[in-house]
Amino acid sequence: MTKKTTRTEHDSMGNIDVPIDALWGAQTQRSLSYFKIGNDTFPRSFIDAFALVKKAAAVANLVLGKLDEQRCSLITQVCDEIKQGLHVDQFPLSVWQTGSGTQTNMNLNEVIANRGNQLAGHDPGSHTPLHPNDHVNMSQSSNDVFPTVMHVCCVQQLQCGLFPALNELLKTLAQKSDEFSAIIKIGRTHMMDATPVTLGQEFGAFHAQLSYAQRQLQVILPDLLQLAIGGSAVGTGLNTHPEWSRTVCEKISDLAGLSFKPAENKFMALAAHDVLVDLHGRLNLLATALYKMASDIRLMNSGPRCGLAEVRIPANEPGSSIMPGKVNPTQAEALTMVCVKIMGNNAAVSIAGSQGHFQLNVFKPLLIHQLLDSITLLSDAMQSFNRNCLQGLQANTDQLRENVARSLMLVTALNPHIGYDNAAEAAKYAEKNDVSLKESVVTLGFMTAEEFDLRVKPADMLQP
Repeated sequence: MTKKTTRTEHDSMGNIDVPIDALWGAQTQRSLSYFKIGNDTFPRSFIDAFALVKKAAAVANLVLGKLDEQRCSLITQVCDEIKQGLHVDQFPLSVWQTGSGTQTNMNLNEVIANRGNQLAGHDPGSHTPLHPNDHVNMSQSSNDVFPTVMHVCCVQQLQCGLFPALNELLKTLAQKSDEFSAIIKIGRTHMMDATPVTLGQEFGAFHAQLSYAQRQLQVILPDLLQLAIGGSAVGTGLNTHPEWSRTVCEKISDLAGLSFKPAENKFMALAAHDVLVDLHGRLNLLATALYKMASDIRLMNSGPRCGLAEVRIPANEPGSSIMPGKVNPTQAEALTMVCVKIMGNNAAVSIAGSQGHFQLNVFKPLLIHQLLDSITLLSDAMQSFNRNCLQGLQANTDQLRENVARSLMLVTALNPHIGYDNAAEAAKYAEKNDVSLKESVVTLGFMTAEEFDLRVKPADMLQP
């Protein structure tokens, strides 16, 4: 006898065959059939956040007298199983689907209902005692629950991933700024020699730039904590209890350990995702700051004999398959590539955010896909760069000292004493005749050697 490989499930469109071992139902199966687009699926972090919201919804419906204890218990039990990773293969849908995320919402509803019915001793597809729409999706619409999950997941990933990685990177930069505080080097503007700075000041600038980006990300958290749940299909809250929005936000807060609250305007929360567009803009700002830092460090490390060679980064792996002994700034390359990816993601998020027509933005899956991609990439790349490059970075003090001694821009210190025109003539003479700045000034009769030594002290050129 041939073993049966499918079962029949039904929805409002009729019957459809579903794999016998699958916990999903008819709407998930239809999505698998009609949206065979690419390989992008929602990450586990998003599915876990969805399960958290579904659990909170069940508990809130119980509190408000809309859901009985048995069904609430079954829903919460399955949601806990999902968060434990017991059903990771049951959420196969493509990101590239309906713009409201309805199919992924139904994927969760169906898996929770079918698994809950199994736990109650009934077959998947029986809709007894749990119906995916009537019970698991009670008081919800995809239009408000999907953006709610978007916000919850973004905040969770910022708190547990990006912020810790950025904090550790900032800690290392502060340490390097202090470690290098007395090491004088030549500054550069327009990629050309300028007046002296300390290596510590240079790393302090990296720290200040990333600290600014960090503050901008923290500023937006209160807006991210506002949730669309309770807006139902169009923002009116039709088919919800008057206390639903407040109650479910309290339950989500309890489960997530964060202070979520109802969105101030539910219509905006469904029709537009300006907060998420703003968030990604701030991630883009962080990416530009990281790119600047990594690019500068890569240039400072260039060499080791024919480049700037001002710093030395750890040699983690061979840099060439043909040139023995070559070591490349691979961590800087990886970080800057990630930054470019975030800049590209930002363009997609900006366009997606503009696609709010009347009461609904229909680019929700793209928005959360790009946002989570950016948060994950930035978190991982910062951690990798910090641990595998920045922490082991060392100053090449001999090269830095030699560069300062040879720089013609030390002549800037003479402006108040011999005038700009004479100082410019001295710099040009030194460059043309390949002599030191001191020799040039003395030869041209602008100063004695003793006066030059008194006026030109790099350590005195680091502050006003």
